[in-house]
Amino acid sequence: MQSLENQIWMSRLAISTKLKLYNTCILPIFLYGSDCWAISKTDARKIDALDQWCLHMLLGIKWYQFIRNDDVRRLTKQPKLTAIIQSRRLTLFGHIMRMYDNADAKRILLASPPADWRRQPGRTRITWLSTIQQDLKQHHLTLSEAADLAQNHPLLRMMSTYGATQS
Repeated sequence: MQSLENQIWMSRLAISTKLKLYNTCILPIFLYGSDCWAISKTDARKIDALDQWCLHMLLGIKWYQFIRNDDVRRLTKQPKLTAIIQSRRLTLFGHIMRMYDNADAKRILLASPPADWRRQPGRTRITWLSTIQQDLKQHHLTLSEAADLAQNHPLLRMMSTYGATQS
């Protein structure tokens, strides 16, 4: 009996149908909660490699065919997963910045730790806020400028689209 993987991805379905299945069944599962992720560059490379592998499999491209990743992206018109994650992070950041100043989420996000506080050994040094600062740096914005910009909802939405976040 063939596995589900072979029945769908290796079938003779049109590429557009496979992409719709990928976008509606697989990506939402993978991206669940991604707007809260603080990912490192290593994690980002692994995420994009997984996405690239899925697209190669979807198109039926074998590893020995040496088709460039840019060509696969052009064929599928899919944004990178890291670009989608970054867009979701910026959207959540804009939502939080538009909250009232006394909202718990905004107070927690903008609070600074006590002066004597130390991170536990072995814990990651990357925080969600530092990831947001890295995302904003790509747009040549600081955290305070982006907080002001968040009040202009359509402008922030335009900035957080997939095309604007790809580097």
